[in-house]
Amino acid sequence: MFELTFLGTAAAVPAADRGLPALLVDHGPRRFLVDCGEGTQRQILASGVGFRRLDTILLTHGHADHVLGLPGLAATLAQWEATPHLTICGGPATLAVVRALLDGALHPYGDPGIEIRLQEIGPGVVWEDAELRVVAFPLQHTVADCLGFRFEDKGPKMRLDPARLDALRVPPGPMRALLAGGVGVDLPGGRRVEPEEVAAPSKPGPRVCVVGDTGPFAELVAEAAGADLLVCEATFLSGDAQRAALSGHLTAAQAAQLAVEARVEALWLTHISHRHRGPEVQAEARMVFPAARVASDFERVKVVGRKD
Repeated sequence: MFELTFLGTAAAVPAADRGLPALLVDHGPRRFLVDCGEGTQRQILASGVGFRRLDTILLTHGHADHVLGLPGLAATLAQWEATPHLTICGGPATLAVVRALLDGALHPYGDPGIEIRLQEIGPGVVWEDAELRVVAFPLQHTVADCLGFRFEDKGPKMRLDPARLDALRVPPGPMRALLAGGVGVDLPGGRRVEPEEVAAPSKPGPRVCVVGDTGPFAELVAEAAGADLLVCEATFLSGDAQRAALSGHLTAAQAAQLAVEARVEALWLTHISHRHRGPEVQAEARMVFPAARVASDFERVKVVGRKD
């Protein structure tokens, strides 16, 4: 299961009711912050989610509205001793901006009190353990190394089908334990039973796809395909389609069309321009994808996967 907390849902400049881009993704003991706009540390405090276990930041790109909160957040994490180290992940061009930002705003004042690790990433798997995989994929914005992120729950561990075990006469005890652990067994009569023969049907775990600043392009559909939740920028309305194209952004209708083509379960829109109000952005998107919703700062959503 995932739990997402929208910490900042504005675009480029804050609004009275929207902070700059930041999204917290929780999965079990792991926490990932996607982008860190100016004021993110205050948004974390105001949301009540706290700083504990927050040690990994994934950056979509290096524009100021997505990274200016890094020095302040790092300083707060050090002051509160919330984590001994902070890993900031991004493409080469993004990390060049981050390095200059930290060198200018944090490092000149001595030891910041926290180990900051800059981890260069590109398209592909950027983090993985037994239960979760995080995949980066390219986006097309106005600067280099723009990335989106897909969070993939690997689903429940293999379960055995009791009826199939009984039909194959696998005795209770060690043999069933071995099969549950993914190891084949030899029955007393010489019959070999492999784990997949006795596995109960299972559905994949939930998937969350986060699309940051980007213009439309065909390959994006495949990256978002089948997501249980698509979090996507919707900076403009269709009336500003030309401005959106020139600045490398999506309109609400384009984001909704992506959701339709990718066959996602739910669509939450973010990165909303101060030129537009949430209800009008949501209304445009719902004309294309009825399940669309505009996220507000401090909203939370749990993603448990599809029922079917």
